[in-house]
Amino acid sequence: MSSERPTPSPRAPRHRAEAAYARGEETRRRIISVALRLFAERGFEGTSTREIAKAAGVNAPALQYYFDSKEGVYRACAEDIATTAAAHFKPVVDRAQAVLDDTAATPDQLFEAYGEMLDALADFQMLPDDAEHRRLFITHEQVGHGPSALFELFDKEGMRPRMGELSQALVSRYCGIPLGDPLLRMRVMMLYGQVMVFSLGKRTLLTKLGWERFGPEQLAMIKQASRAQSRVLMDHWREETR
Repeated sequence: MSSERPTPSPRAPRHRAEAAYARGEETRRRIISVALRLFAERGFEGTSTREIAKAAGVNAPALQYYFDSKEGVYRACAEDIATTAAAHFKPVVDRAQAVLDDTAATPDQLFEAYGEMLDALADFQMLPDDAEHRRLFITHEQVGHGPSALFELFDKEGMRPRMGELSQALVSRYCGIPLGDPLLRMRVMMLYGQVMVFSLGKRTLLTKLGWERFGPEQLAMIKQASRAQSRVLMDHWREETR
């Protein structure tokens, strides 16, 4: 029998590296998920890296290895929200742009494009499992409870300003209100506000509505009502400009 040992497969080190990377990415994602919840519940100042590490099942050096500092963890959470938002809104934003690019688009097509954007906001605000944590995270940053990271990322991605511009353009075309009119901007904010109100004071709203949760059925009712109300308002504004 030959005494030669079998030559190790050259693929083995790469497989080990890939497995290690996968484990590392899984750990990183778990830390972000836990940190997002804690930052949402307690704010930036009220959350410590020790608490994040403990809740994620890692030690403090591991947290530092992946994110350097608490600010690094916070920014990773903000990047996760911004990336998720960009992927969620991009298809509906692209469809809205296509409608606006069509100079022969009918009022129904303009309204449908706006309605899809309204629906997309409702979906993002209420349906995913982590939606409440994202809402609270955003609220903390809006009132200055944490580093200014998320809205800088929103603007850098370009999705938030583009959403605003397209919304105003759709309502402008539908209603005949000139672009740049402060009244137009205010009215668009009011239209979106009818959806945003359901992302605030969740427990109180559920009690008042007699619902146990915000699930797909409840979300469908909110979307239907917001579309119907938007159509009534936009038709009224359209009559005003004639």
